[in-house]
Formats: sequence, structure tokens, C-alpha cells
Amino acid sequence: MKLNIKTKQLYKAILNLQTENECQKFFRDLLTEAEIKEFSNRWRVAQMLNEKVAYELITQETGMSSTTIARTNKWLTDGMGGYKLMLKRLKDMNHHHSPLVAE
Repeated sequence: MKLNIKTKQLYKAILNLQTENECQKFFRDLLTEAEIKEFSNRWRVAQMLNEKVAYELITQETGMSSTTIARTNKWLTDGMGGYKLMLKRLKDMNHHHSPLVAE
């Protein structure tokens, strides 16, 4: 997929965000609250699908339609790998940062 210069500039700006607070400020200026909610719900759908949660429960929690859930599932399984990449990174990060339990 060939990116245009405007899209590349957006990605570079996102890559330069350093904290959750910076992300919050940037995305709130860039997107409407409804768009942020929509993106958050799509991300939650991907996480739940990855956890093998049933569509009905995903709809109940996120309010997303079964069509959106199915589309997200398609991207999760047959997409460009972005969802899988971030799910793995977050899992690795959480595993790496979880406190050690004494046995």
C-alpha cells in the first residue's frame, strides 16, 4: 500500500507521541469525541475477539454491530497484521512488567 505524503506525516506525528497524556491531547484535537469512542470500541472488539469472546457479549459491552464485529474479525485474522502486532506487544509488555510472585 503506497502512502501519500499527508498520511506519512500523520503517522510520523503519532510515532512522536511519548506519553498517554500526549496521545490524549493529540487525538482529542485531531478527532471528535465520537470518533475516539468509535476507535476505542473497535480496538476493544479486536481484543475481545482475540480472547474468543462471543459476538453477542462483544455487542453488549461495546454497542458495536455484528457487521462491525465480523469486519474487525476479518481484519484480525486476514488483515495486514496490525491488530495482531499490537495485541502481542501489549501482552509482552504486560507480561514483562507484571510483578513477580514468590512461590
